[in-house]
Amino acid sequence: MAYWLQELQQKRWEYCNGLDAAQRDSRTSPTPSDFSKGLVAKDNADLNVVRPNASAEKARNVLAVETSPTELVGEQAACHPVPGQPSAINFALKQWGNEIRNSVTSLRTGKGNSENRRSIFYTEEWEMLDPTPKDLEESVAQEERRRPSSEPSQGVSGSSFPFDFGHIPHKTRRPLKEIIATSRNRNSLDAAPVECSSNKLVPEMQLKFQSQQEELERLKKELSSQKELVRLLQQTVRSSQYDKYFAGHLCEVGPKDKLELLHQKDHQILGLNHQLERLALEKDRLQQETRSLQCRVGELSEQMGMLMETIQAKDEVIVKLSRELAECQETATGQCGSTPSPTPASTNKELLELDRLKDSLQGYKTQNKFLNKEILELSALRRNAENRERDLVAKCTSLEAKLCQVESKYLILLQEMKTPVCSEEQRPCHDVVAQLLEDALRVDTSDQPEQTLLKPHLVSEYDIYGFRTVPEDDEEEKLVARVRALDLKSLSLTENQEISLGVKWENYLASTVNREMVRCVELKNLIRTGVPHAHRSKVWKWCIGLHVKKFKDSAEPGYFQALLQNALKKQNPASKQIELDLLRTLPNNKHYASPTSEGIQKLRNVLLAYSWRNPDIGYCQGLNRLVAVALLYLEQEDAFWCLVTIVEVFMARDYYTKTLLGSQVDQRVFKDLMNEKLPRLHAHLEQYRVDYSLITFNWFLVVFVDSVVSDVLFKIWDSFLYEGPKVIFRFALALFKFKEEEILKLQDSMSIFKYLRYFTRTILDAKKLISIAFGDLNPFPLRQIRNRRAFHLEKVRLELMELEAIREDFLRGRETDPDKRDLISDDEEDG
Repeated sequence: MAYWLQELQQKRWEYCNGLDAAQRDSRTSPTPSDFSKGLVAKDNADLNVVRPNASAEKARNVLAVETSPTELVGEQAACHPVPGQPSAINFALKQWGNEIRNSVTSLRTGKGNSENRRSIFYTEEWEMLDPTPKDLEESVAQEERRRPSSEPSQGVSGSSFPFDFGHIPHKTRRPLKEIIATSRNRNSLDAAPVECSSNKLVPEMQLKFQSQQEELERLKKELSSQKELVRLLQQTVRSSQYDKYFAGHLCEVGPKDKLELLHQKDHQILGLNHQLERLALEKDRLQQETRSLQCRVGELSEQMGMLMETIQAKDEVIVKLSRELAECQETATGQCGSTPSPTPASTNKELLELDRLKDSLQGYKTQNKFLNKEILELSALRRNAENRERDLVAKCTSLEAKLCQVESKYLILLQEMKTPVCSEEQRPCHDVVAQLLEDALRVDTSDQPEQTLLKPHLVSEYDIYGFRTVPEDDEEEKLVARVRALDLKSLSLTENQEISLGVKWENYLASTVNREMVRCVELKNLIRTGVPHAHRSKVWKWCIGLHVKKFKDSAEPGYFQALLQNALKKQNPASKQIELDLLRTLPNNKHYASPTSEGIQKLRNVLLAYSWRNPDIGYCQGLNRLVAVALLYLEQEDAFWCLVTIVEVFMARDYYTKTLLGSQVDQRVFKDLMNEKLPRLHAHLEQYRVDYSLITFNWFLVVFVDSVVSDVLFKIWDSFLYEGPKVIFRFALALFKFKEEEILKLQDSMSIFKYLRYFTRTILDAKKLISIAFGDLNPFPLRQIRNRRAFHLEKVRLELMELEAIREDFLRGRETDPDKRDLISDDEEDG
């Protein structure tokens, strides 16, 4: 048996590994439709296929049970004569279960080889009699009275029932009680030797008797259902006879009445046909459910039989060991009372017992090794099967999205083809046709890396934006980052299965092939849900061009290049600080990690060019992070105009100047909004005197860069570049509302401030955050923010004027007072 099990294990392992190899060879995925133009465009995730687990294979070889057959196996065993029947003592519980099932099967209706059976429609009360015309008239009157109240049941037993009872042969059938009695006698005779042989089979016989009683109850229910069916069929026959009777009397009725009756019968026939079709579908569904339940019951019965066998074997071992323990205790007691010299017979007996125990120990070791190997193999096969299933689901989802894209493009092409163009110039759809032809002729080759929506590896070193997922130094932070990366991966896998948003984007972009994108409610809602990675470069560039159109129109051609040339030729005061901050911009992103990284030079060019465009600002710490995020999806010139959009269009004046006047005003506006939208949380923070503007100031200054995870960050930037600075207030409030209950539980100012410093990195569900920002916080009018800005701007200006007056008084006092001449302010020292 061990040899057979080992061979089956080997065949199963080879078969499943063959499935994995075939899966790796045949795996394909559609290529992306277009590519981004920023730094992340070159980072295409390669396909990570499932490889055989080397550690599992090694452990499997170590745990292999080396067994050689001691008897005939394979073809020799198949050709060998069948061994005799087992004795009653070795009769297993599984065999008893098979015997019970066989005996119960003989009791089922319509099964067995007995010829003394009647039709399943047979009943003792039913006789095919031709009713008299008088009986027919009375029955018709009763049926007409009952028809309005029992219309559904009459529809079941209408005249369209396709049974012909005249051709059903009537055979004799043994009564059910006689069959059950015969089966009981036969089972009792079969079980008699076993009962005589051993008293241990009493529970099995009770189980057998109980199962037969359950089968008897089931047969009784089946008999009652058959009788109900016969009753319905009798009504069907009567209905057909009534129809025959009506057809005979139609000749005596006028043509108009005949037509009404025919119409009535036609409607009745149609209704009955629909009812019959519905019931047939219901019957098929119930039959399928019955078959599945029967299979499940069979599996559970086999499992129960195996468990009963195991329990019985363990009980026997326990009894045997208990008996041996009692004998050992008696022997030890006898030896303590009197220590007789051991006889040769007792010594031989003990040696034999020792050998037997050693053999049993070796057998248990072999069995344990085999079971460990079985567990390992099943676990590995289950993991491989799950990976194959996930890969197939992801591939199917990607193919459906690609199909929708192609269908949308072809629909646009057909719509363009409808309108004839009487000109020799190339039509607008010429480029679309060329692109479709190129896509159709493209063939996947082995040189091209395969793309897939799903990676079997859980966490990679960098995400799709180039940010490091797990830090290198701090072990505690590394663990937290790995947990966060795993949560992000699970969320991304869930979102990849939902292709409806991707299909909406593809349909919208396909509709703008021959026209420019315009502001509309549909585009606004799509951008709020997040722009897909493949289309973010195009959407960002369009949003920036929308806001800086007036600046671009007034600028000369090559404006950015001219600024860059001036910055490279001449040094300005901001150049030194820009060089100091380049490597400190995004150190956890591989595009800005080293001086030789591609992003560093692009970042330097954009910052230097803008310092020449706006000498009043020059460079402010925070601009480098804004440009670095923009460069991930945009080229240098587009990133330059993105910085112009943020600094000169979106943000208020003096937002990035030396005084940071606009930033201070926005913090006070945000406090007012906190008091209005989240009064409980605002009161809680005020109670413990927590100045949360120390945390939120950086959110507004760099638009949440380095404050939230990358997936959430870029979804915020999608809405920010389209709608403007109001989005910052929305998401700042949404972050606090997301963790409102956790903050309210903290009852200490130090713990609250410590929690506020890192809680935004724990928010991973971008979908929920977007729902809070654009749903729960409504209404959110921009006019209210503008009014509050104007109100607080005057107050902050007055405070700054007071501070400036105090400073001038101090300077004048220092000039007149000799004791204060040695005092130097920080600004003077820097100057």
